[in-house]
Amino acid sequence: MITVPEILAGSEQPGFSLEVLPPLKGRGLKKLVEGIDKFVPHGPRFINITTHRSELVYKTTDDGLYRKISERARPGSVAVAVALQHRYNIPAVPHMICSGYSKIETEYALIDLSFLGINNLFVLRGDKAKHESRFIPNPDGHAHAIDLQQQINDFNRGLFIDGTKMDMNPEEPFNYGVAGYPEKHEESPNMEMDLMWLKSKVDNGASYVATQMFFDNEKFYSYVDRCRAMGIDVPIIPALKPLTTLNQITLLPKVFKVDMPMELAKRLMACRNDAEVKELGVEWCQRQSDDLIAHGFKSIHYYTHNANASVLRVVEAIYPRK
Repeated sequence: MITVPEILAGSEQPGFSLEVLPPLKGRGLKKLVEGIDKFVPHGPRFINITTHRSELVYKTTDDGLYRKISERARPGSVAVAVALQHRYNIPAVPHMICSGYSKIETEYALIDLSFLGINNLFVLRGDKAKHESRFIPNPDGHAHAIDLQQQINDFNRGLFIDGTKMDMNPEEPFNYGVAGYPEKHEESPNMEMDLMWLKSKVDNGASYVATQMFFDNEKFYSYVDRCRAMGIDVPIIPALKPLTTLNQITLLPKVFKVDMPMELAKRLMACRNDAEVKELGVEWCQRQSDDLIAHGFKSIHYYTHNANASVLRVVEAIYPRK
């Protein structure tokens, strides 16, 4: 399957990609594919599938006591990626994370993905567990995304985690991107160090960068300039998400550490209900998209989580049917 950098290099016209959530445990693909079906006529270039760590939950036993178990609310990212790529013949890009995974679990996932014809990945450290105050890696897992990258690099060279050689190298080596933060990662002490870590990931094999969401394009343009000045020369894909609810004026800055321009914040505060917020969100996201395209960014990534209908309206307004 064609890789994301090859897609970007061969794209003359503006285009887009999507990020979707796997279904909750116990639910099927029906609702997910019904949503994606509406985007297909507009030609999404690739589809990212998020991955979530297991979390500790407490369940009541028959004798009335509580039992602590590890449970993953959205399993099946590998299977979802394969199903979507098979259904649409569009490159699927499953997320690979350190958080909650051991090295051997990662190796098995890589083996399965290789067998199933998935050769695009997106590599992240992942979030801390909800019950932890800071990120703590799996006892036999990776502490940093760059360590996970190295495992993937070794796999591409035909090496298992114990150093033994495979009988043959993967027919299609994995190509992967990493995350960038135009307003810096919340754990970075400053932007300079954040960029230093990003450069080390690119130097270690990341072929492109996709950003955290942002609402101020000027911050993104400044970020790209600083990346280029650091020698980070791979494609940088801007990622957007439309506002959909009133509480996002406080929720997004708190959870994702992103700022809102004064104009957007004032207009959001003037909204009386979520319906008005959704209209504002679509308008602002389209405005950002048009400006990014005018500045030469031919590929934009859209987060659809809880915003599928809004993203679809933006896509319908900007990207003609194929």
